[in-house]
Amino acid sequence: MTVPVPPTASVAPTGALRVVINLGNPVLAQGTAEEPRGVTVAIAREVARWLGVPLELECVDAARDAYAAITEGRVDLCFLANEPAREEGVAFTAPYVLIEGVYVTEGDSPLTSSDEVDRDGVRVGVRTGSAYDLYLTRTLQHAELVRASEATDVFEEEHLDAAAGVRQPMEDYVAGTERRILEPAFMEIRQSVGLPRALDPAAVAAVAAFVEHLKATGFVRDELARSGVEATVAPPA
Repeated sequence: MTVPVPPTASVAPTGALRVVINLGNPVLAQGTAEEPRGVTVAIAREVARWLGVPLELECVDAARDAYAAITEGRVDLCFLANEPAREEGVAFTAPYVLIEGVYVTEGDSPLTSSDEVDRDGVRVGVRTGSAYDLYLTRTLQHAELVRASEATDVFEEEHLDAAAGVRQPMEDYVAGTERRILEPAFMEIRQSVGLPRALDPAAVAAVAAFVEHLKATGFVRDELARSGVEATVAPPA
């Protein structure tokens, strides 16, 4: 596919592309704040190269902090799950990666599937401001959400019925224990590139087209593999 013309002045008005990286999602970013790596870092570098500007990275540990960085104007681009609650402040491209949200429970829990979680009296730990926090806030009708900086920590500390999170780190969490993942996944998380809501729609469309180019050429697939991560590249928009 044809590479779109870069809208450099609109997307990077300071002369550099300022990007926030969420190190709290190990599927998308790994390493340290000093040396981040992963598919989001690789995409950020490619976007900066396309725009012809230097790249400046700001690393955070949670999606809510990435959302604050983009909505407060500290950065030009972010990587977040496309959730309705975020669309007021962020203009999203189509997703580049699809990952799953799952529940974890103790081995002796009476819960046997994710469909059984939304019941009166069930308490679920979630990471405050995460995609699955936002999703469950608008979809659960009976279960209670318990928010904390780490879903698994509050799950253990308060002896909750379940914890919600991204499949890959949750699989690591239950490995070697009697804890288990409840199937099926309760949500598909549509990880997308985000830009300021006030940005010229034509510039947003150009960035979205460039992201599609990175998907179509195998760049996203290859960077996921380079990170040692198993995740699904989103289908063409």
